[in-house]
Amino acid sequence: MAVYALTGFSLVSLLSFGYLSWDWMKPGLVADVAMDPMEKSLPPTFSRPPHIIFILTDDQGYHDVGYHGSDIQTPTLDRLAAEGVKLENYYIQPICTPSRSQLITGRYQIHTGLQHSIIRPRQPNCLPLDQVTLPQKLQEAGYSTHMVGKWHLGFYKKECLPTRRGFDTFLGSLTGNVDYYTYDNCDGPGVCGYDLHEGEKVAWDQSGKYSTFLYAQRVSKILASHSPKEPIFIYIAFQAVHTPLQSPKEYIYRYRSMGNVARRKYAAMVTCMDEAVKNITWALKKYGYYDNSVIVFSTDNGGQTFSGGSNWPLRGRKGTYWEGGVRGIGFVHSPLIKRKRRTSWALVHITDWYPTLVSLARGNLSNVPGLDGYNVWPAISEGKDSPRTEILHNIDPLYNHAKYGSLEDGFGIWNTAVQASIRVGEWKLLTGDPGYSDWIPPQTLTNFPGSWWNLERLTDGLRKSMWLFNITADPYERYDLSDQRPDVVRTLLMRLVYYNRTAIPVRYPAENPRAHPDFNGGAWGPWASEDDVDEWEGGGELLKNRNKKKKCKICKLRSFFRKLNTRLMSNRI
Repeated sequence: MAVYALTGFSLVSLLSFGYLSWDWMKPGLVADVAMDPMEKSLPPTFSRPPHIIFILTDDQGYHDVGYHGSDIQTPTLDRLAAEGVKLENYYIQPICTPSRSQLITGRYQIHTGLQHSIIRPRQPNCLPLDQVTLPQKLQEAGYSTHMVGKWHLGFYKKECLPTRRGFDTFLGSLTGNVDYYTYDNCDGPGVCGYDLHEGEKVAWDQSGKYSTFLYAQRVSKILASHSPKEPIFIYIAFQAVHTPLQSPKEYIYRYRSMGNVARRKYAAMVTCMDEAVKNITWALKKYGYYDNSVIVFSTDNGGQTFSGGSNWPLRGRKGTYWEGGVRGIGFVHSPLIKRKRRTSWALVHITDWYPTLVSLARGNLSNVPGLDGYNVWPAISEGKDSPRTEILHNIDPLYNHAKYGSLEDGFGIWNTAVQASIRVGEWKLLTGDPGYSDWIPPQTLTNFPGSWWNLERLTDGLRKSMWLFNITADPYERYDLSDQRPDVVRTLLMRLVYYNRTAIPVRYPAENPRAHPDFNGGAWGPWASEDDVDEWEGGGELLKNRNKKKKCKICKLRSFFRKLNTRLMSNRI
């Protein structure tokens, strides 16, 4: 394997400095034979359904928590994880919308049509309305359901909004990223609007409040106004620590000795978020919820390394299918856990929270067949083996095809030009273009990127379209075994073929000019209705409504913009 290094420390030097202080080599609790996803474990015998608090952070890197050896202070997360169960074989998706959709539906992206990219603000697209969501199942089980934070699952019509998808209340943003104080979001030059919503209305009066504080305060208010005798589900999707890098000055001051400006701001945001989690935990105890609660903490994807994040020592970053993009920080903290204060190496995926939490709530899963997630509570609480033995990271037929991939390279089984990745047991296969593939150490010094650090690249990767790794033995993905183990490659390619046969068409329509905030009072929000001249369907096709003849200035422009957007999108894809 051809490797070259820039100037500075070698990987061996960094290893000797103790960056890899935690134990990676404990075996994962996975078997070689896959189970039926519908073969669920029975729910635990709690005296009453537990309160469920699910905390999701945005773009927090794998290295960026204290108990992973970070230089960033996260005392609350460290304590909660230490007293609960750390999930060290936990997987998420490489970008925002896919992780959120799989959490909410318990299904892989290929089964919701969201396997390509994210839902963009001007797209007539959202989480498919035929999907029964996690909060809807919890409502059926008698839960009060609340969401605070970032939605990013589409909003082009009101039926797509959080309050129409199972949440009793909602305070947060609908798009992918907003200013932490003004809540403005620009989706390109001149396409800017306000994005903070209370229920289905624009929350203009909340502008100026730092979102991490605002969201934690809202959770406290929800808990104060609810009875701990009645089960509650709160989904807290912090926008932290996604860009823009903004934090109150007092948190930045703590990291004044950190030379790299982006890392300093990012670290401040992480610590601020950590204190928000502390306040939420305190509120759970103050108002009588804690003793019967389950707190789940998860990141949504890998950290963005050029915006202060670090996934060290993993390979890759946000947006890639290397471990740095898909291995997440995760833990469960609860007085109800039977075996606390330990690290679990059970294989867990973000889709597993749907059946796990519905089972904890004593909900009914019989009317939602075809879930890709498993009930992993026995593995978490009791240390039993995980029922999960494989993970389809994704199959994206629209992503740029790898230049050197072919059906021939895939033994006539699979076109290796197609971006795809799958984990089966200890083996992981990647095809197509997995994304930026370097190993990037924590960005702490002033000159980053500069001559002090070691960036290693695989030069042979430029002409490859398929990689195989033994993730248990090689969690850093340094040793490609695709040539040595063609038998394993064939087996995993056949699993990709199997999953691809179950995939539904990609939902990725062209952007529509009617979504511009200027047509919605200056705010991002629903813009389509049943009375529209056009009805948008998945895949980007526009179907005419023959019963509607009324024309307007916007409608006359739509054909032009549609053709222009189609050309732009084809270039982007």
